[in-house]
Amino acid sequence: MMRLSVRRPGALALMAALALVLRGTTARAQDTTMVRISGQYNAGIKPGVLVLPVNGANGDSVRAILQRDLDYSDRINVILTEATPMDTASDGSRGQFNFPLYARLGAMLVVHATTTGTGLHVAVHSVREQKVERVRDFALTAAPLSPDWRAQVHAISDAVELWATGERGIAATRILYTSGGRVYQIDSDGANPTPITEGGRGVALYPSWHPRATHIAYVVMTDDGTRVVIREMGGAGNASRTLRASAGSVNTSPAFSPDGETLLYAHGLDNGTDLYATQAFGTDSPRRVTVSRGMDAVSPTFSPDGRRIVYVTNRPGGLGLYIADADGTNAEALTPFSFGDQSQRTDPSWAPDGRLVAFQAEKDGQTQIHTVSIRERSIRQYTSGSRNEDPSWSPDSRHLVFTSNRTGSWQLWVMDVETNRFRQLTRAAGGAKGGAWSPRLVVH
Repeated sequence: MMRLSVRRPGALALMAALALVLRGTTARAQDTTMVRISGQYNAGIKPGVLVLPVNGANGDSVRAILQRDLDYSDRINVILTEATPMDTASDGSRGQFNFPLYARLGAMLVVHATTTGTGLHVAVHSVREQKVERVRDFALTAAPLSPDWRAQVHAISDAVELWATGERGIAATRILYTSGGRVYQIDSDGANPTPITEGGRGVALYPSWHPRATHIAYVVMTDDGTRVVIREMGGAGNASRTLRASAGSVNTSPAFSPDGETLLYAHGLDNGTDLYATQAFGTDSPRRVTVSRGMDAVSPTFSPDGRRIVYVTNRPGGLGLYIADADGTNAEALTPFSFGDQSQRTDPSWAPDGRLVAFQAEKDGQTQIHTVSIRERSIRQYTSGSRNEDPSWSPDSRHLVFTSNRTGSWQLWVMDVETNRFRQLTRAAGGAKGGAWSPRLVVH
């Protein structure tokens, strides 16, 4: 995300930020209950889930997406049956279910889905009870195999995960990133990388989302400084506006408040930057939040309730994280600092559950992903080797998307912070940086 240089040899430290909001979509359903299947699972246990072959048009694609989504949730043990072909006495195609076989395979739940003329009929069976636990009809209204159709299937995966674990999944989300000077979006499973901003209109960097996924904010580098842009997603012409700024100024790292009404960003000239708050969709003059007195305050992130912020400052002499009330008062160091400490702690991202702030720490030429606990102020390191930067939380507060050069080029990776499982998200020819995870999208 934002890289801040403490020394300014007469030039502006051009740092940029981008926020992208995707148009959402809502899975239509006819079942009303969305509660966890009770009495079968203990906390911390990953239930085994078997997704039976899906009958009907595009059934193989539906099954593959459901299996991949549930696997990527890291809360479910997906039982794959390719090595043990299912016959018609056990695949549900004739309404027959071989529950003893499913139990031997390690399944606790069986998902039986069938495509219909209007969507997908999904029944979830308890293997132990040998009965149907949940039934729901989902609409699939988009063109088959299109990005919107895939988003609708992702939403079905999230509903199944909610039934199985009590936690809604994050498959129906997207992630913003920058590549080749443009902002892109990509599905949470790495499919459908799509450019959002036009090429040839200035370099766009560092995305950030509106909490309702209706707009994005990002920074464009120009010949006269950097400018913050707010862009509508999914509206007529995707209207955008650029925040007014003085000539030659730095304007960077925009972040929407949780209610979506305020935009916080860094503004300044050669003598330092401070955080300013402005109405995201109003015309009032920006209000100064921090007073850095020639130093820098950049890269803000809001607490989930909007009452506090964490940001980067070089106030201690190196780059560190400070926490303050949302109006800038009661500021104090969040990460420890000792005289002579050369580590740089930057790019904070506050988890949606409020417990942790993720950040990158640079030391001895390497950057690694860490978290700091808001309550205990304890720090944990998650990555090692290569360079790992720009963390951004998923809506479930369990996964982080981050930038890494571990494969030789800069790409986005996803990490489960509970198991330290990693998967590569992007494979962009020009590299990818500055990932920003969307809120859960409303799919329709």
